Parts: sequence; C-alpha cells; structure tokens
Amino acid sequence: MLYNPLHNKWLRIVTAVLGTSLMGIALNLFIVPLSLYTGGLMGFCQLLRTLLNQYTGLSFGATDIAGVMYFILNIPIMMMGYRNLGRRLAFRTVIGIVSYTFFTSVIPIPEKPIVDDYLTACLLGGILNGAGSGLVLTCGCSTGGLDIIALAMSKYSRNFTVGRFSMIFNAALYTACLILFSPETAIYSVIYNFTSSLMLDRVHQQNINAQALIFTHEEPRRLGDFIMEKLGRGVTYWEGVGAYTGNDIHVLCVSLSKYETEELLHAVRKIDPKAFITVQQGVRIYGNFRRKVE
Repeated sequence: MLYNPLHNKWLRIVTAVLGTSLMGIALNLFIVPLSLYTGGLMGFCQLLRTLLNQYTGLSFGATDIAGVMYFILNIPIMMMGYRNLGRRLAFRTVIGIVSYTFFTSVIPIPEKPIVDDYLTACLLGGILNGAGSGLVLTCGCSTGGLDIIALAMSKYSRNFTVGRFSMIFNAALYTACLILFSPETAIYSVIYNFTSSLMLDRVHQQNINAQALIFTHEEPRRLGDFIMEKLGRGVTYWEGVGAYTGNDIHVLCVSLSKYETEELLHAVRKIDPKAFITVQQGVRIYGNFRRKVE
C-alpha cells in the first residue's frame, strides 16, 4: 500500500511533511495546552523556554520561542548528520526541521485543552506523535534533534533503536521536570513520551527486521541478483520438492528490513507472479546484518 510513497523521491518528501504535521498537531493541540513536555530536543527547548519565562520574565507573546530555539540547536546536529549519514539525509533533515518548525508555529494552541483528561490527551498525543515521527524516519527524512544522533548510533548496533535512545534521553529530561515542576507534570509527560516511543518503533519500518522465503519454479538467479544488487542483501538458495505435485521448486531465503519487504514483493510479482512468499516480521537477527537508515 505504501510502496509508491516510500520508493518515489518526491512522494517520500510529501509523506514526511505529512508526518511532521501529525507531530505538530500532537504537540500543539494535546500536550502544550496541558503544560506538559514532549521528549527529545524539542522537550529540552520547551524546558528552557519555561525557565526563561519564569526566572527572567521574558514574554514572547503568541510565538512559541521553543521552535526557534529548536531550529538554532539543530544547526550543529545537521552538520554532524552531514558527515556521518550523508548528503541526502542531511538535505531531508533540513526539510524535516523546517516543516516541523513551521507546523509547530502555525498550528494554533487552544486556550483551553481540547481533551481535559490528562491520560487521554497523553495517549492520543503520543500515538499521533509516534506515528508522525516513524513516518518521517521511514521516508528517509528526519526532524533533526535526537533522531540524527540515534540514527548514526543505530547504524552500528543491531540492538539499538531510535525509540530506545529517545526514552533514555527523556529519562534525564523528565527527572528535571520532576525536580523543577510538579510530579503530575513529569508523570504525564513520561506517559506521553512512552506511548510515542512505542508507536515510533512500530511505524519506523527500517527498524523492524523480517525474513522472507520465496518459493518459485522459475530460474532463481534473476531474483537472487535483484536481492543482492538492488537491496544489498545476501540470499540463500535451497532446492525443494512439492509434497503434493512432486515437482522440483527453488526456495530463496533472505533477511531484510520491513521497509525493504515491499520492494522485494513488488519485484517478485514482476519476475514470477505465481511465486509463493512467506514473510515473518520482528525476527531476531545476529551476525553480519547491516542496518540501513535511508
């Protein structure tokens, strides 16, 4: 269903911008009206904004200065992303940061919370924010901040996930909220961020490992070459026999990410429409398996 948006350059960018709009909606409509704090670098900027307002008396009117601070702090992070993750991701990060800053600035913050119940607001906001953030990452983009640092680290560790790193950083952030503000503020902010992190890891398809078995009567070399050349994955051939027909059959086994599964299925349908395919998601993979972030 998402094959075209995820494998077309411009549709990926449009989809990523849509993801940042979901993040902006979650923040401005559900979290900020309740004086709660999102996670990551934006949460850190919100905390700084609050402290500036309380201890210096600075007022920025209807403009949320946290967005401006977020953009400024992302400049050195974008430079790091350019060096470690490549030009394309750095370019997409600029798009993500600008669009995220835009939506958090133009989406009006209601004077009264849309949802009065804190728990409901945290769950709704967390689901929207996690889905939006995961969609942005799946499209090969980023909203900057901790995403760039986490993506660089996940590239070298198979057990490292963006959501997990986010929760570790936010543990320190919300400890500060607990000390500076009320326990309720910290607790509900944690619930929001935990929900968002769980949703992010579900949606971020490069983060989900999968194993595919392809059963085909066609010559397997063509499909094997596609897997190795286009997907950059290794493939193993087996020779099997159909129990019902007694005919010989070729079995191809490949480990890949959920993001790459759609492209694999698309290729198999073109090469052998009669092929039988099984895909198992969430498998544990050890050894020499490369994590891809773009």
